[in-house]
This record gives sequence, structure tokens and C-alpha cells, in this order.
Amino acid sequence: MLDTNVWLDLLHFHDPRCRALAAALDAGHARALACSALRAEWLRVLGYPHFAFDEAQREALDQAWRQCAEAADTPTDLPALPRCSDPDDQKFLELAVAQRADALLSKDKAVLKLRRRALRDFGLRICLPEQWSPAR
Repeated sequence: MLDTNVWLDLLHFHDPRCRALAAALDAGHARALACSALRAEWLRVLGYPHFAFDEAQREALDQAWRQCAEAADTPTDLPALPRCSDPDDQKFLELAVAQRADALLSKDKAVLKLRRRALRDFGLRICLPEQWSPAR
């Protein structure tokens, strides 16, 4: 699972901290799950004025996202989850738990604060992209 900032680092900024992730996705050693709520957020973020993406850039980034993201069902009937202090980020935790993801990669402080509880209660690793490895 990837949050929106990690997607941007991976597909637009080509952040070196995402190299292992990019290689694992390309080789099929990792999957990036996404549901309709995550897609809606992705499209919303691509329209942020401070990125100043033109229509062609937004379409190219969205095409790359669609090629990489694996569709997953929108979560329902979830167990009691820790609440993220940023309600916009709760959907990432919900999908990760619902799909029994191995890891949720994020740079968001509100999400990273949930690391210990997510690991203890759900076996979900929440980590920075550079801390992730497909071998775990």
C-alpha cells in the first residue's frame, strides 16, 4: 500500500528513496493496492495548483498510476482501527487492514504515528519508503 505522497515520489519525482519499491513493483515482487477512494484522492492531488501540472502531465501521471495500481475492493466491515489524526489519511489504513497488506508506505507524520499500534494489532508495518524492503 502506498499513500499519495509516495505515489508522487515514485511516479513524478523519481525519488531515489523509492528505488527498491520501483524495482519490486516492476519485477512483480510487490503490489500497490488502491480502491476508489484512493483513486479519487490521487486525481484531486494531481489538480493541486502548487504542482501546476498541465492536462497532459496529469493524464500521463494518472496513466502511470493506473498501470501500477492494483484495484482492490473498498473496505467494509472493518475491525476497530486506530484513528488517524488527519481524517483524509484514514482511508489508507482502512484499505491496508482490509486487504491484509504487509506494509503501508507513507511519509505522512499522522500515519507514521500509528506504526506501533498497526503492527501490534493488525500485523501491518507502516514505514517510510526507504525503510521498506520486499524481503520482509
